[in-house]
Amino acid sequence: MQCPVLPQTIMGFVIRCSGRHQIALALLAAGVFGLSSVPLELQRRIVNDAIKSGATETIFWLAAAYAGVALLEQALKLALNLYRAWVSEDAVRGLRKTLEDVLEETGPAATGTHAAMAVAEAEPIGGFVGMAISEPLLQVGILVSVVGYMTFLEPWTLVLSAGFLIPQMLFVPPMQRAINRRAEQRIRVLRQVGGDIVESGVPLDARVERVFELNMGIYKVKYSMNLAMNFMHYLAVAVALGVGGWFAVQHRIEVGTIVAVVSGLGKLNDPWGDLVNWGRELSVDSVKYRLFADAVGRRGLATA
Repeated sequence: MQCPVLPQTIMGFVIRCSGRHQIALALLAAGVFGLSSVPLELQRRIVNDAIKSGATETIFWLAAAYAGVALLEQALKLALNLYRAWVSEDAVRGLRKTLEDVLEETGPAATGTHAAMAVAEAEPIGGFVGMAISEPLLQVGILVSVVGYMTFLEPWTLVLSAGFLIPQMLFVPPMQRAINRRAEQRIRVLRQVGGDIVESGVPLDARVERVFELNMGIYKVKYSMNLAMNFMHYLAVAVALGVGGWFAVQHRIEVGTIVAVVSGLGKLNDPWGDLVNWGRELSVDSVKYRLFADAVGRRGLATA
């Protein structure tokens, strides 16, 4: 894909230059999250129905169905990932060809620091294109599917899911914004470092130290956020085991339901984390794309 006119935002670039592929990726993502709650139901039936009744043939059929659904889900994920990779690489190729057009128009004198930086930044920008729409659709779809299934089994699990997700919705955004601010500053300082190297052959010590400080700041916030998110997950599992175990002793629910709920919480943790990572990539790559589009615009190729 190659856009003769670069949109001013990264999502505009995604839609204008890969819109048809994004629709196909969204359909594949829908197929994956549509299967996400099926293994939970099969687990519940194996534990509750088949084992309790001792029906060996039923256990085998349910286990075979579980393996078949898992294989189908993984096959769809493989197709989705390969398609994403192709779209991403195609976007990188298109951005680099855009730079070639700019250099042809402006001549070899334009080959300098900004062109080199733009080439380097094409890789992460293109990498985001493949996951721009399908990734949040997939992860939100999994979250909705799994929470809906657990709520159908036991309404009290809706409160448990809310207790798992809502606190994270409160502390993740400000922590993510703190990461984004440091990431944007890091990009700008690295560009200054690149300019120093072009001019004098060595970067200024103060800028090298600044990059180190910004990187460490990103690590501290990022890993603290990961710790808090993981703690919320394990806390939710502990509550599910405690409340579910008490209900099981009171003969209000079956053991298979507890197994399904705990497995469901595990299925919530990964997509929520992936959704947070997607938001981080969107923020950082938006900055990179804006700088890329600005560099291209200054060299004669239109941006809109």
